[in-house]
Amino acid sequence: MHSDGGHALGIRRLFSTTSIVSVEKRNDEIPETQPPVTDHRERVLTIPNALTMARILSAPYIGYLIVQQDYGLALAGCVVLGLTDALDGYIARRYNMQSFVGSIIDPAADKALMTTLTLALAYGGLLPTTLAVVIIGRDVALSFAAFFIRWATLPGPKTLKRYFDLSIPSVEVRPTVISKWNTALQLSLMGATLASPVFGIPADFVGLVGLQWLTGATTVFSGLGYLTSKDAVHRLTKAEVAKRLPKPHILPKRK
Repeated sequence: MHSDGGHALGIRRLFSTTSIVSVEKRNDEIPETQPPVTDHRERVLTIPNALTMARILSAPYIGYLIVQQDYGLALAGCVVLGLTDALDGYIARRYNMQSFVGSIIDPAADKALMTTLTLALAYGGLLPTTLAVVIIGRDVALSFAAFFIRWATLPGPKTLKRYFDLSIPSVEVRPTVISKWNTALQLSLMGATLASPVFGIPADFVGLVGLQWLTGATTVFSGLGYLTSKDAVHRLTKAEVAKRLPKPHILPKRK
């Protein structure tokens, strides 16, 4: 009887050990699940962004007017776009609608208009070709740099769909001091050049020529500033992204 009891106890221990080993094997065979990727998204469809997109879409029409030598209407259109630029900036700051998308498309709208004016005025012989090449070349170089920075700072996984999804913020473009001066000088130059045939100002007017040289110099230095400055492109932290996200509207509790 004693040997039979010991034999039975041994069998139970064997089965118990086998069961534990089989459970451990099954646990090892279960693949570890990766936590889902949570994207921090922000609101894209805002009033400032809509006004900015309207400026981008209006730029080709301004260029068409210049090519058709309708300088008066083109000048009026530039004034309207300038006022729109100031308005969308005011709304974004006043109502806390600043966004990653806005920091990208707002300077893009300025560059779209500037590029259109530069090409159209150079085509009409109102702007020196050399200056046009400097302005366009700087913008092309900065555009390639922006594409690279966007890919480098995009949170994983890096895919083309996520790359072009502007609701996923990654960086913020901060204009340098010289770039702000350059933008003002370029706008002044394009406005003065466009106004010269309207008001009968000669193309070799000393003030206009001086403005061209000053604009060309600041264009070169501002481009170098964007490429060398550590503060021009700021990579957003998770805390900064969270502050930009639209907060859910909470209804008041009924009494």
